[in-house]
Amino acid sequence: MQMKTTDLWDQFENDVQVADPVFRNFGGRDSFWGRAVCLQVFEDNVLVRRELETDGTGKVLVVDGGGSLKCALLGDILAGLAITNQWSGIVIYGCIRDSQEIAAMPVGVKALNTSPRKSGKQGLGKRETAVEFAGVTVHPGDYVYADHDGILVADQNLLDD
Repeated sequence: MQMKTTDLWDQFENDVQVADPVFRNFGGRDSFWGRAVCLQVFEDNVLVRRELETDGTGKVLVVDGGGSLKCALLGDILAGLAITNQWSGIVIYGCIRDSQEIAAMPVGVKALNTSPRKSGKQGLGKRETAVEFAGVTVHPGDYVYADHDGILVADQNLLDD
């Protein structure tokens, strides 16, 4: 099914939040959507890996990385886990690495930028908590819709399945 955030905005503008346009597209999938699974981490991607190792069918991993540009929270190995476990996409309020490889992978990825530096591995952070960044608040179970025009968040499914 084709999904366009512009069309969703036109039809549901009173029912959606629009993220500030600070994200770049990195994955090989142009558009993605699904139920939000939320993480809050800072310069540590252990919880990101743990979540991507689980079944992601119909889900989008939303990672509040505190907006840090110091290290990457996702690379090609974790993006591969997302594909294997059928995640629709990943939104990271932070950085990724291995951007050329991720661009060729069939997964949606939005992030602020890139960094070659690896993240810490202490396992610190919170899962299944509301996250707030770029002018939106995403609760676990919300619906996230993303494409080249932006990111929308709604508390209900806006698409016919």
